[in-house]
Amino acid sequence: MTKDIDKQTETELQAAAFRRLLAHLDERKDVQNIDLMIHGGFCRNCLADWYKEAAEEKGIALDKMEAREIVYGMPFAEWKEKYQAKASPEQIAAFEAAQKKHGQ
Repeated sequence: MTKDIDKQTETELQAAAFRRLLAHLDERKDVQNIDLMIHGGFCRNCLADWYKEAAEEKGIALDKMEAREIVYGMPFAEWKEKYQAKASPEQIAAFEAAQKKHGQ
């Protein structure tokens, strides 16, 4: 951390970056979760899980689907129906190879 940035400002900057990431992912609905997992090792569901865990650390009860709605900007089932494509055999193979490569 840059020593000129206080903790509150750091938190605000991190929150702004997270909001921008969510907006970017919202604009790129063509990028499937499996592609994010293959290339980045995380996906929208991971972000929702991390959000839920952060809420729980603060004593805030948030279930999995509520966290996903925050990340997806709509109920997960709706997003899945509208935007999630069936994974191709190539994507599945690449995902499995990435999992093995990173020991998951």
